[in-house]
Amino acid sequence: MAEIKWFGHACFRIRSRDATILTDPVPRSFGYKVEKQKVDIVTFSHAHPGHTALEIVANEPKIVDGPGEYEMNDVFITGVRTYHDDKRGAELGRNTAYLFEIEDLVVLHLGDLGHQPGEDEIEKFSAADIVIIPVGGGPVLDAKQAVEVINLLDAKIVIPMQYRTPNGDAQRDPLEKFLAEMGAAAATPRDKLVVRASDLGESPEVVILSL
Repeated sequence: MAEIKWFGHACFRIRSRDATILTDPVPRSFGYKVEKQKVDIVTFSHAHPGHTALEIVANEPKIVDGPGEYEMNDVFITGVRTYHDDKRGAELGRNTAYLFEIEDLVVLHLGDLGHQPGEDEIEKFSAADIVIIPVGGGPVLDAKQAVEVINLLDAKIVIPMQYRTPNGDAQRDPLEKFLAEMGAAAATPRDKLVVRASDLGESPEVVILSL
């Protein structure tokens, strides 16, 4: 079982029976007022300020900040090298996408992905049951590009991130643009997603998380 909660931008708390993970902790200066979190593991997709705000972490967790394979608190983590732009990082640098193997689920957090993944990346990403993907454009995937990536994967749950909200990311495209591109109906946002492998359907479901 996994419990996934969004705090804004690329910051998510992912809980399992054995561990609590925080991805890309977002600073309060970005408009997202996150309470301090006590977690076991923190992952950084890259070193830009909106993704490394340890001031919202209440303890001293283990840090994962790049590609490789890790085992912590009975969670297997695979970091996959990607890029923040479509020029192999020449403009905005590198990005690490993370696969979290949590009990009987695999969660993929794509960080600030800015390009279409290659065959090697897609092969790794296709293990994911749940994909957390940027959709708001600008320095990350826009709605059309995000749907193209989703169509290459086998994920059964899609959680969009990094789109315009009342709290922050005003320069990004709104969620509605992604939903239209995906052909998905607007759904009532959930406070958090609690899911088991047995809950997964046959076709991808878009899950909107509230702030």
